[in-house]
Amino acid sequence: MKLFSFFLICSVATLTKCEVFTALVDMEDLLDTEAVLMRTLSSYIDAQEKRLDSLKRKAAEYAKEHEEASSDISEYLNNPINAYLLVKRLTSDWHHVERLMQDDVGRVFIDRIAGYRETLKFPTDEDLNGAAVALMRLQDTYHLKTNAVASGVLNGVQYSSEMSAHDCFELGRQSYNNGDYYHTSLWMHEAMDRLQQETNKTTTREDILEYLAFSTYMQGNVKVALTLTNELLELVPSHQRAQGNKVYYENQIKSVPVRQKKGEDGGDDVDEAQFAVSEKETRPKRSNDEVPEREMYEMLCRGEGMMSAEKTSKLKCRYTTHNNPYFILSPIKEEEAHLNPNIWILHDVMNDAEISTIKRLAQPRFKRATVQNYKTGELETATYRISKSGWLKDSDHPHVSAVNKRVQAFTGLTVDTAEELQVVNYGIGGHYEPHFDFARKEETNAFKSLGTGNRIATVLFYMSDVAQGGATVFPHLNAALWPEKGSAAFWYNLHKSGEGDYLTRHAACPVLAGSKWGE
Repeated sequence: MKLFSFFLICSVATLTKCEVFTALVDMEDLLDTEAVLMRTLSSYIDAQEKRLDSLKRKAAEYAKEHEEASSDISEYLNNPINAYLLVKRLTSDWHHVERLMQDDVGRVFIDRIAGYRETLKFPTDEDLNGAAVALMRLQDTYHLKTNAVASGVLNGVQYSSEMSAHDCFELGRQSYNNGDYYHTSLWMHEAMDRLQQETNKTTTREDILEYLAFSTYMQGNVKVALTLTNELLELVPSHQRAQGNKVYYENQIKSVPVRQKKGEDGGDDVDEAQFAVSEKETRPKRSNDEVPEREMYEMLCRGEGMMSAEKTSKLKCRYTTHNNPYFILSPIKEEEAHLNPNIWILHDVMNDAEISTIKRLAQPRFKRATVQNYKTGELETATYRISKSGWLKDSDHPHVSAVNKRVQAFTGLTVDTAEELQVVNYGIGGHYEPHFDFARKEETNAFKSLGTGNRIATVLFYMSDVAQGGATVFPHLNAALWPEKGSAAFWYNLHKSGEGDYLTRHAACPVLAGSKWGE
C-alpha cells in the first residue's frame, strides 16, 4: 500500500504543474481525478479495516488458544496436534500477521518483534516442516483418517479443536515441499472440504487447486489433474503456470495409446478421481513371518501382530531378590515380556523424586539425539531418530548415583564401564526406527567416540506414562512394551559368546498423544 500511495502523490503534483486552474475545462477533469482518488481512498480504508479485522480475529484466536494452553501447559503440549498448531501459529500464521502489520504503526511492533527474536525462542520454518512431517508419520503409523486428525480426534479420542482450511492447506503445502504428493493430496482435499464450510474463509480455492492439481499429476492421475487445472483456470484465467500445465496434461493424455485408456478387461476407464483422494489401501492379511520389518514395526505400534496366546501363556510375573541383599526388604516386581531372548519389565524401580530430579538436571543439557555412523564411528543426527537427549553422571546428583547402583543390583552387571545415564524426551511424533543397541562385526568404529566396548545389555527406564503410542517394540519377536512411569525394561544385547543377538532389534514407536520420557 505504501508504494501505491506514493504513486498517487506524484500524480497530483504533476497535475498542478500543468496549471489546470487556468481553464475551467481542465478543472472539470479534476473532478474526475477527485472521484478516482475518493474511490481509491475508500478502497484503502476498506483494505485497512479488513486488515484490522483480520488482526482482531487473529488476536482473539491466539488469546483463546493461549488461555487454554496456559491452564495446563503439559497437557496441552502432550497433544501432537496442539504442538503442531502452536508451531504453525508462530511461523506460517505469524508471517501472515507480520505482513498485515507492515503498514503505519505496525512497523514499530515489527521492530519490537525483531528484538524479541534475539532474546526469546522462536520456531523456524524448519520446525514447522518437522512438525508437519511428524503428523504425517503419526497418520501413517496409526492409520489415522485425515478428517479425524483435522477434527482433533486421535484414535477415537477428542484432544483438540478442529483445524481450519488454512491449517490443512499448510500441512499439504509442507508435504508438497517435501515431495510427498500423497499426503499433499489428502490434506488439500481436506482443506477444500473445510473451506466450503467456512463463513470466514481462511484460504482460497485457487491456492488449494494449484497444489492439488500438480500433486495429483505426480501420482499418475493426469486426467484428474487436468480437470482440477481447468477449474483453477476458470477462477484465475491468467494463471500462467496453470496455462502451461493444461497444455502439458492434454498432450500427455493424447500420447497414451487407446488400449491403455481401457481397463484390463476392456471396460471403461478406472475411476481416477476416486483413486486420487482415497486413503492408502488396506493390505491383505498375511502371516507374521511374511510381514516386512517396517510393516511389523508399525503393526506392533498399533497393538497388532502381537505374540500368540501360546507364547504369552508361558510368561510369568514374580517377586524376586536375585539373591541380592539390596532387595530383601523390597523385592523386585519382575515381569517376563519375552523368552529366548529374555526381556524383562521391572516395575516400580524408580520413584517420583528421582524422576523429577533427573528430568530437571537433563533438560538444560538437551541436544538433538544422535546415532552412530557405523563407518566413521562419529555421532550424527538422523530423520529416523526424533528426540532430544542429555547425559548425566554419578557425580551430578545422589539420585543419579542411586539409580546406577540399582541397575547394578538388579542386572548383576557392573556399571563401572557403562555409558553415562542418557535421558531422552521425544517430541511431536517422536520415534526411533528399528535399530540394534550393539555394534555388528563390520562396525569397527562403533562407540569409538564414547570410549567403551560393545553394549552387553540395555536397561531402559520409563519416566512417564504415555496416553497413546510410544511403545518399545521388537519386530522380530512380535513383542511390545508399553511405557509405565517408574518401570524399566532389561535385555541382553549379546550372547555369552560375545556375538550380537539380532532378535533384539527394536524401535521406539511415535508418540501419538502425551510426552515420553526415558533413560
